[in-house]
Amino acid sequence: MTSDEAPLTERPYERRELRSTPSLVLVNTGDGKGKSTAAFGTILRAVAQGWPVAVVQFLKSGDWNTGEEKTCRGLGVAWHSAGDGFTWDSDDLDETKAKAVAAWEFAAGLIATDNHRLIVLDEISYAMTWGWIDAAEVAAALAGRPERVSVILTGRDMAAEVVEAADTVTEMVSVKHAFDGGIRAKKGIDY
Repeated sequence: MTSDEAPLTERPYERRELRSTPSLVLVNTGDGKGKSTAAFGTILRAVAQGWPVAVVQFLKSGDWNTGEEKTCRGLGVAWHSAGDGFTWDSDDLDETKAKAVAAWEFAAGLIATDNHRLIVLDEISYAMTWGWIDAAEVAAALAGRPERVSVILTGRDMAAEVVEAADTVTEMVSVKHAFDGGIRAKKGIDY
């Protein structure tokens, strides 16, 4: 230990009094892999506690047949794939935008009804980045959510308003990714 380091017993986090809270807002963002994967891991914890859980996917459509959807549905998670796929594959961006707007209206209703203890808004950041849904409106819904509703929001470049409203923000950083080496997404690993 150097002379400028405090002994372990004197570190600020050791002395801080902690409090409980009935819910949290978590953001998984950044250019690295694992944002949605981390959210799905938290779903497992919530389901194990007996919590009702819902997922709203803003990009993926119901045609994807992902492992996480199959497993979560089997665990009783309410799963809503509200998008129509990646925007660069869209035949009609107006329709894609309309689906994102409808997904947000649906998600905002889920949050407000207080029927779920955890709601995951998967890949919502893109709809805010593209100006399809208002980040300030999302942040307001998070701030005004019922007391026991926790929300996880995922996606790159999360809006500053949402980051500010969150209790925990994790930025995934890409050090190396198989896709950069020309390797396709792998079933069982990536979806």
